[in-house]
Amino acid sequence: MKLVRPTLLLDEVKCKKNIRHFAEKARKAQVKLRPHFKTHQSHMVGQWFRNEGISCCTVSSVQMAAYFAADGWDDITVAFPLNYLEVEEINRLAKVCKLTLCIVSVDALKKLTEKLTQSVNCQIEVDTGYHRTGVDARNFPLIDEIISFISNHPLLTFSGFLTHAGQSYATRSLTEILKVHTDSVALMKIAGDRYRSKFPKLELSIGDTPTCSVATDFSGIDEMRPGNFVFYDLMQRVSGVCTSEQIAIAMACPVVAIYPERNEVVVHGGGVHFSKDFLKMEDGTICFGELVKLTSLGWEQPVRPVYVKSLSQEHGILAVPDPEIQEIKIGDVLGILPVHACLTADAMGEYFTLTSTGSV
Repeated sequence: MKLVRPTLLLDEVKCKKNIRHFAEKARKAQVKLRPHFKTHQSHMVGQWFRNEGISCCTVSSVQMAAYFAADGWDDITVAFPLNYLEVEEINRLAKVCKLTLCIVSVDALKKLTEKLTQSVNCQIEVDTGYHRTGVDARNFPLIDEIISFISNHPLLTFSGFLTHAGQSYATRSLTEILKVHTDSVALMKIAGDRYRSKFPKLELSIGDTPTCSVATDFSGIDEMRPGNFVFYDLMQRVSGVCTSEQIAIAMACPVVAIYPERNEVVVHGGGVHFSKDFLKMEDGTICFGELVKLTSLGWEQPVRPVYVKSLSQEHGILAVPDPEIQEIKIGDVLGILPVHACLTADAMGEYFTLTSTGSV
């Protein structure tokens, strides 16, 4: 395949190895792996999970649930607060798969049930410190109210609690990540212990790549829902969650301008391709991506790190020191590891494996 514009490349070997590692980790920990498919959003990658014995998944939207249901996935959790305006699509999906919805309020449930015609499972989202959405683990009056409404409706089934400890993405050490995990699990157990006697089959579900990658003790947890691990990225590497060798995607970006006098190389690859997530490295450098050398077998790390220093809509500017800048020519195609794989993959909409000429 000739690379002429920003193209997202997928190392199939690394990706399958990441999947296999997590499948084995979940089996060893005796927890269900319900991977979040928002990162890859691909039927083919979904099949690689099936090959490792995974039969259920998590998605971030009803639309994404429909995409994977069309490929035969029949046990799907939508890990996003219920949007009752999508009730017609929810009804269609619940006809063909076991559908679990994420609940944070009674009001949304009341609106949903006005037009709900199919049975659905409901998991209450618990806020364990991320403070994005979810019910406080100790807000028992609200939890009681939600469970009561679910229990008294013939089409709703209460199946447990889920959380996303997204605060783990802001950490910069394994110690911090493990503390997030310990604190999050403790709060989930508070909810589980209070209601398990009445609902003995309820499940506690956690889902973020940093804690699920680093932790080894999942006692009391029934399910994990990480997603980013399928590709990993610079954000995970900086936190110590993965190595460069585990990052399974890289953007191929053509060089369109070179300015040796200011040690800058401009590539076609901007915010619309990478998103504008960035990292602040230990030396204070701002990083929107990291240079790798593309090879016939994938890519390899340079002798010293070179970062994308800024992004605009279509432009990416790399700070390239001497003598490396002398080796780059206009028309070269550079590889760049993304800061945030989920947003990069979503922005691109497709990627190409190293061993084929087709998109995934």
